[in-house]
Amino acid sequence: MNHSGKVDQDDIVRARNVLLASGHRTPREEVDAYRVLAQVSPASYLPLLARALQRLSYDTSTGKKHVASLALCEEAVAVARSIDPTEPSRADALYRALDSCQSELYGLGRRAEGLAMRAEMLDIGRAQAELSGDPVVKGLHKWAAGLSEAGRYAEAADAMTELVAAILPNGPGSGGLAWTLMEWIAALHDAGRSGETLAAFETLVSMEADEAANDRGSMACHLYSLIGYALILDTYDRGEQAALVRQEALALLTELADTGERKSWSGYQATFWAVLLSFSGAESDRPAPDGPCPPSGAAPMPWSPVGKRRYFDSRHALQEEVDAMAPRAAEDPDQHLAELVRLHRVLTVRSAVYWENRTHLFAERVRSLFDDGVGLARRLSQHDPVDGTRTLARILIDRSTFHTAAREFRAALDDFREALSYLGEANY
Repeated sequence: MNHSGKVDQDDIVRARNVLLASGHRTPREEVDAYRVLAQVSPASYLPLLARALQRLSYDTSTGKKHVASLALCEEAVAVARSIDPTEPSRADALYRALDSCQSELYGLGRRAEGLAMRAEMLDIGRAQAELSGDPVVKGLHKWAAGLSEAGRYAEAADAMTELVAAILPNGPGSGGLAWTLMEWIAALHDAGRSGETLAAFETLVSMEADEAANDRGSMACHLYSLIGYALILDTYDRGEQAALVRQEALALLTELADTGERKSWSGYQATFWAVLLSFSGAESDRPAPDGPCPPSGAAPMPWSPVGKRRYFDSRHALQEEVDAMAPRAAEDPDQHLAELVRLHRVLTVRSAVYWENRTHLFAERVRSLFDDGVGLARRLSQHDPVDGTRTLARILIDRSTFHTAAREFRAALDDFREALSYLGEANY
């Protein structure tokens, strides 16, 4: 651009030559070219400039962010906002730019600003859904996750209920419905809506039963859903119904121990297990209120970076607490043993979720934690035959699901049967 504010014709020619050249051009060269041409033909080049800025902010070939990643994403948002509102491409361009920017903000711990951008994304999604007639509103899922992480559980539950109502009629064909249902269940539970939580869990169990019966889903996932459902029934004082559900789980686990899965599946079942394990472990967990908590019921992949770091990094402090409390629990079990068992369970759950998210060899990383947890629970059961025995049953069921995830079905069945004996359900 020359001193009069007009775009120099030589700059325009150079910019067009960069874009027309057959050789490789860098993201920086693209951004510079589009910046020039967007001044000449904004309708054509502003959407392209917004996308180029997003590409420059994060190099997908190396997996590295630009040092000025947030500034580039903010510029992309500003560029997208400057597109003429009558342009059909504006909404998609702005949505994509906001999405990149909110991700950067969450990564820096600026959650309130990130959530505000998710709200704007949701507004765009609602407007597009109204025009298209599509019942699924784009942006609703990320909005719900942000609300959950912010502790706004009632609003998160409302958002997830709206999302499930839109996608449930399409059934589980795409494979994503079960994951959404687990987040819905957790959001309802976090919001204290017991009746809706139980009804949502029944939906998940029924779907997994049907998928497994028709060889469209794994028996293991059906088992995990039954065990999770029984636990939430216990939580809501539905003990008789929980016992019946555990009998269904026993029959299914017996079949797995005898014959294995009816067909081979990819490794998604372990992630399914880890998500339900983290949800079931939340009752024992007491996260500090001064920071983000990952959205309940969600796999780790979409968690915000800060929430993920806070959740997983806590394992080190938990291990130190467990180590420090162990000798005190040995000296004074009345005062410390139950708390040691609780802390160890939190450590076990967080470690299991961490390692399952990172390696298919997760079993060897966390096996000793599950074994040690059972050992501690046995001590508690001997010391406190009433409450301690119920705790032992729960931790045996945890280890049973771990063995199932590791495809050690016979060991899983042994643990589950022992747990039922402690619950008085062996001959139910």
